[in-house]
Amino acid sequence: MVKVDLNCDMGESFGVYSLGCDADIIQHVSSVNVACGFHAGDPTVMKNTVELAKKNGVAVGVHPGFNDLQGFGRRNMQVSPSEIYNMVVYQIGALYGFSAAMDLKLHHVKPHGALYNMAAKNPDMSMAIAQAVKDVDPGLIMYGLAGSELIKAAELLGLCVYNEVFADRTYQPDGSLTPRTQENALLQSDDEAVQQVLDMVLKGEVKSVTGEWIPVKADTICIHGDGDHALSFAKKVRKALEDSDVSVEAYR
Repeated sequence: MVKVDLNCDMGESFGVYSLGCDADIIQHVSSVNVACGFHAGDPTVMKNTVELAKKNGVAVGVHPGFNDLQGFGRRNMQVSPSEIYNMVVYQIGALYGFSAAMDLKLHHVKPHGALYNMAAKNPDMSMAIAQAVKDVDPGLIMYGLAGSELIKAAELLGLCVYNEVFADRTYQPDGSLTPRTQENALLQSDDEAVQQVLDMVLKGEVKSVTGEWIPVKADTICIHGDGDHALSFAKKVRKALEDSDVSVEAYR
């Protein structure tokens, strides 16, 4: 049976009661990426999100980003590899504290936003992130854009990797994501996105914005939890996968 992980970014809010629709969406995914206070989140939300994940039996990952609350971590920043290493170690440590307090083992690390996209093409940034993960816990899995420099760096250091694909994002001919600054960055309908997921998981390919089919490896699928129809979309993706005899789980 084909296996795939279904992940979602969570804990990207602030305050005691600010879990939003995370509690609903988490029932339909197999792993979550928890913000660690740099691009979003705070100690209370981190704790609540880890508790929620443990309650639902969902794998917990670290979601480190640039220190950019105002820009939600989506703005490119000129940061040295040593600074990137430090910020990733710091954010892993923050979430590790809450997971250890709840006797829950962290599962993976997935960079956020601009850090993720820049590292996908920059070998030095990727190596800094991968080295930080390895130095803290070599058992952590690295989530990175399928076929990217981040995946290559993690594999070079001996880390387990999940090649990540995106359900609702469009792709460029080189396999990169279409920048969010462009109008066609997101697929326009749930049906299009579900079909894209099935193509990537079952056929190992995705149609680029120029109409070309490009090969892609799909170990984990990202769905976003902050859209207008996030919950219904999560349900549709999960159902489509299971109806196609695909097992949704955070395997190792």
